[in-house]
Amino acid sequence: MKAGANMEIAGKAVCVFLLLAIIKLRRSEGINRVSANLGHNTVMTCPTRTNISMVTWKINPKTGHQCTLAYRIDKDSTGKTNCSDRINWRSRPDWDQALEIQQVGKADEGNYTCEVVNADGNFHRLYHLTVIVAPRMALYCDDYGNPVCEAETEKSAAEISWVPESNSTPRADSHDNGTVTVVSWFAARSTNGKNPTCIVSHATLNETKSINCSSSYRDLILCIAIILSFLIIITFMAVIYYLKLHGCRFCHRSKPPDIIPTYSSQDDTVEVEPYTTYVQKENVIYNSVSDLTLRQNLPQGQSPAT
Repeated sequence: MKAGANMEIAGKAVCVFLLLAIIKLRRSEGINRVSANLGHNTVMTCPTRTNISMVTWKINPKTGHQCTLAYRIDKDSTGKTNCSDRINWRSRPDWDQALEIQQVGKADEGNYTCEVVNADGNFHRLYHLTVIVAPRMALYCDDYGNPVCEAETEKSAAEISWVPESNSTPRADSHDNGTVTVVSWFAARSTNGKNPTCIVSHATLNETKSINCSSSYRDLILCIAIILSFLIIITFMAVIYYLKLHGCRFCHRSKPPDIIPTYSSQDDTVEVEPYTTYVQKENVIYNSVSDLTLRQNLPQGQSPAT
């Protein structure tokens, strides 16, 4: 009896073990691995079933709290818990139960489970989301004609080197989306006639680019000089036209008529009166002298005839 009981217990244990193994195997086989580029949108769908009474999305990110979206058909109501505005139904959940994530970030990585309930039972679909950060390299000339190299990658930061060797120290900036941007300015005394070459080294990116900023900088200076010369010429012509236009106006203005002085009889009288007075005085003086001389020449006792 005891041996039979032990055999029965052992058989049950084996059945439970096999059942758990099968469930685990089926669950692992049911994981759908999806990937999305950083900053892009991604969509995940639910199992296709009819006569659905309830749909639930359960989201377990690597960092942060669990997020839940639910919809009940009988009450035509939706619920949302701890989910950002970027995570929502793609459309109306009564006829499209797909989940959409807008502008995917590194924090969205994790497991996403859709559970559909109908009269036949509960049906699940599991997703594992991986966010891919596409590395980016940029090489350009700044406003002063100096080569600048940028590399945006996932942590850790990329390494930037120059040929010929640069004396500048790269600057690294970390972002909330889990990426790092490294910026390096080319600074060398001489390039030996060769274009500066930027070399980016990273686990996800190995790229080399060359650039010639001297010619582009000269082209910019030449373009500015041409524009300034054109503006100076236009201004000079405008000034000449203005002076010519207003100068002709001054030339065509009529001269004022000559003013002929007028004399009045009163003025003549004023001018004659001083001369008349002078003559009268001269006559008086002459008469006085004549009388005196005549008296001196007459004998005593006689007076000059009047």
